[in-house]
Amino acid sequence: MTQSLQSLLDGAGDIVELLRNQQVGPNVYPGVPAEFSNWRDEQRAWAETCVLFNQSYHMAELMVEGPGAFEFLNGLGINSFKGFTVNKAKQFVPVTHYGHVIGDVILFYLAEDTFNLVGRAPTLNWLMFHGEGRSDVTLTYDERTAARPDPENRRHYRYQVQGPNSNQVIEAATGKPAPDLKFFNMCWMEIGGKQVHALRHGMAGQPGYELMGPWGDRDAVHTALVEAGIKFGMALVGGRTYSSNTLESGWIPSPLPGIYTGELLRPYREWLSANHYEARCSIGGSYVPDSVEGYYLTPWDLGYGPFVKFDHDFIGREALEKIAAGPHRRKVTIALDNASVSEAIYGQFGKGELRPKYMEFPSAVYSMHPFDRVEKDGELVGLSTWIGYTANEGKMLTLAIVDEAVAEPGTEIDFIWGEPDGGTSKPTVEKHRQITIKGVVAAVPYSEVARTNYAPSWRTKAA
Repeated sequence: MTQSLQSLLDGAGDIVELLRNQQVGPNVYPGVPAEFSNWRDEQRAWAETCVLFNQSYHMAELMVEGPGAFEFLNGLGINSFKGFTVNKAKQFVPVTHYGHVIGDVILFYLAEDTFNLVGRAPTLNWLMFHGEGRSDVTLTYDERTAARPDPENRRHYRYQVQGPNSNQVIEAATGKPAPDLKFFNMCWMEIGGKQVHALRHGMAGQPGYELMGPWGDRDAVHTALVEAGIKFGMALVGGRTYSSNTLESGWIPSPLPGIYTGELLRPYREWLSANHYEARCSIGGSYVPDSVEGYYLTPWDLGYGPFVKFDHDFIGREALEKIAAGPHRRKVTIALDNASVSEAIYGQFGKGELRPKYMEFPSAVYSMHPFDRVEKDGELVGLSTWIGYTANEGKMLTLAIVDEAVAEPGTEIDFIWGEPDGGTSKPTVEKHRQITIKGVVAAVPYSEVARTNYAPSWRTKAA
């Protein structure tokens, strides 16, 4: 019998040390080349012309179908389902009984009694656990490519056309005017002779569309999109570039599921196996709390406070009603000081002493769940959760969660880069020394286009 997550935790003792020393690096983006051209031009394309993201491989998805599907999902998410109808989508966020975020995924309302959820595995695992034994819903899981034995046999392909020229590309691919859709609304298109379900989206901080359909149609649709995009400067985006797009749009992709403690969650931990995501994911960074609860996040930490609606019963409602009054930490961007970052990079040169932790470009994330210390006058005031470089801004940025007192743009802070005591045993971590990098709190999203055109719609209409 496969070992459960609970038995694994019982044998490990210190959960923090277990997760910090897991032998896996960051989430991988398989199925596409690391770079089609170079990551700098690929980043610039989503701001200046247009890009084609191929998201067919790196995310898991779950079909939820049946007469009880709507009620089932409504009872597990913090979101309101009022006005939620076919051909709409929303960012779906479940929490534990204690009010801690498990994860977030995109929930597509495809047809009557038919839903598709796409994203990282923790949210989908939570749904499958709660769906067991129900006769009114059927749940069908489709594992991401990196964790499946048949990588070329997904249920759906998934592409995104993003950037200022996205409408022109869609018009060229369909032979019709681009649909006038509201954010997170869906319609049908014909591309490459195939029927395509299209979602109005804006992942890179620019307008665009997410396109999905049966796996067997993927090549025909992809070919048609590439041909349509040639005269509009559309660039294909590789796996190396893809994970850095969130820095400009401000979405934190890596909340650790808050499920490792609490007696009410013991049955879930006993259901999860040692092969599930939750048992194998890694934590990295300079922040090391006394217990794993120090990594748990609330919806307000992630900027999802507006999503919380008490117009329905859901798991965690009672806890969130107590948390809602605050105080709350705030999600911000931290713009790291150019000279300070340069000193960190310059520290790679020379012999005879430990160097700073290597800083990869464009994404400097080296674990599945990064948590770095943000300090003010030597005191912990927040956590950085994602770090990387954007060629569009010419800056190294981090997405962070900070105390209200330091959340105003312009506040100077210190970012602690590197793990304590020379680093953990993760294969992506070399022996190194911690350093302090100066930074300034900035708006989130950092991109002005994303902040003025993308974020307002996302906050109000995706909830």
